[in-house]
Amino acid sequence: MAGGSNSKATEDGASEGEPAAGAGGEAALTTNPGFDPESVAMTSSFWFSEDVTDDMVTKFRLNNIMYNGKSQFQRIQVIDCAPFGKTLVLDGKSQSAAGDEFVYHEALVHPAMLLHGNPKRVFIGGGGEGATAREMLRHRSVEKCIMVDLDKMVVDVSKDKLPEWGAGCWDDDRLEVYYQDAHAWLRDYKGPPFDVICMDIADPIEAGPGYVLYTEEFYRYATTQLAEGGIIVTQSGPGSLNTHEECFTVIHRTLASAFKHAVPYTVDVPSFGCTWAFTLAFNACAGAADAAAVVEMSVAATDAAIAARIGGGGSSGSSALRFYDGAAHLGMFGTPKWLRRALDAERRVMTVDNPVFMI
Repeated sequence: MAGGSNSKATEDGASEGEPAAGAGGEAALTTNPGFDPESVAMTSSFWFSEDVTDDMVTKFRLNNIMYNGKSQFQRIQVIDCAPFGKTLVLDGKSQSAAGDEFVYHEALVHPAMLLHGNPKRVFIGGGGEGATAREMLRHRSVEKCIMVDLDKMVVDVSKDKLPEWGAGCWDDDRLEVYYQDAHAWLRDYKGPPFDVICMDIADPIEAGPGYVLYTEEFYRYATTQLAEGGIIVTQSGPGSLNTHEECFTVIHRTLASAFKHAVPYTVDVPSFGCTWAFTLAFNACAGAADAAAVVEMSVAATDAAIAARIGGGGSSGSSALRFYDGAAHLGMFGTPKWLRRALDAERRVMTVDNPVFMI
């Protein structure tokens, strides 16, 4: 689950916890400056709009608002939009859409999992839709997958409205789910260390407590919860030419302050309105000696690892995945020159006392 662009939203007359009116209505989800999020905007058609930056907005035609409600933490909506189908929206920010969620979740999970020689115990911070667990549990080596998400209502709504995201993972005996702050859970955890830690959490925003999960203090603590050869990967916010400095470069620099090797990569997620960024980090791992080895991993080596280790849904190897393979790996990690320069030039490190928030 990633934050999409910067936005707020409102909807047409839907009761809390109830489906809203369909596309025959005259309402719009809107993000106009100064807009009252509890009011109703009347337009000539039914749209969802979301700010990418202060100067750029994406706008999708809506077919239906399937769910609208509030948990104690956030507003939860499931919309059906013409370009991407069903989409989970939290506090007005797109989290994942049926049309391209497989791109985001495969990119988040599989590079780190395949770099580890034999991941048996894995941890997910966030991931309420179930798709991150779905992808991690494709790896036959996994014996235990622990997922910690703050908001049980997101999980419940996803099970009901977005069952294809989880694709049966909720019934997998290897999965344990806890409804708690991931930072607090890991602080209290006394069990065996993890081979892979995967942070599928909301972007660092000023109004949310989750920014702690992007700090140097958290990443240094994460090293103590990783087994030898362990890897951490986190979604890292928008990574486009006009958005990469919001948090991506800082997250990468912060991980680099806590681990010997921090490797950035990006992928196009159209429903987010921009390229999306990720960072994986490790001190040592079986699949690569350093960051350069990750970037330059051959097509044949990646495809062989997928064929040997991935299954699920009645298929295995490359047929189990829709996006990620050896050729995609080279594209994801082959970041452009302007981005490499920006990452090298970044000096900010996010700490608890000196956070960096998305605009």
